[in-house]
Amino acid sequence: MIKNPTLLKKRLNAKETEKEQKVVILLSAIMFIVGFIVAGFNYRYQWTSMPTIVIIIASVLFVLSYLMYIEVIRENQFLSRTIEVQENQTVIDTGLYGVIRHPMYAATVVLFLSMPFILGSWLAFFIFLVYPLIIAKRIKNEEEVLEKNLEGYKEYQQKVKYKMIPHVW
Repeated sequence: MIKNPTLLKKRLNAKETEKEQKVVILLSAIMFIVGFIVAGFNYRYQWTSMPTIVIIIASVLFVLSYLMYIEVIRENQFLSRTIEVQENQTVIDTGLYGVIRHPMYAATVVLFLSMPFILGSWLAFFIFLVYPLIIAKRIKNEEEVLEKNLEGYKEYQQKVKYKMIPHVW
C-alpha cells in the first residue's frame, strides 16, 4: 500500500475480461464456499479429527507459502488479478521467476491446500484438491494470452521450463 499503491490497485481489480478466467473464478468461489462450509460442519460435528502434528506442519507450510506470496509481489510490479498485458510490461525472469514461471500460483496452491489441515478437516482437503486443477486451467489460458501479447514471453518459456514445480511441471 505504501511502496506500490498502483500494484495494490491492480490486485484489487477483479473485473476479468477473459471468458475462460470467469469460469476459473466461478469454480474457485464454489470450491472455497463448499470447502469452508464443510470444514465448519466438520468442526461443529467432529466428523473427522486431525493429529496436532499435522496441524503444526500445515501451519508452517501456510506461513512459508504466504512469505513466498509476499516475495512474488515484491518481485513483480505487473501482478494483476486479471489476465492482461499492461502498458510497458516486461517479462520478469529473475528471483523466483527464474526458477518457475508461476511462483504466485505455486504459493497459493500450498497456501490453500494447507488450510483444511489447519482447520482440522480431511473432508475439506479433498474439496480443496480441486484447486490445483483450477490453477492449471488458469495457467493454460494465461500463458496463451502472454505468448500472444507480451514481447519476450516465448523466449522466457524456453529459458524457464517449469510452470510451478521445478523439474516436474
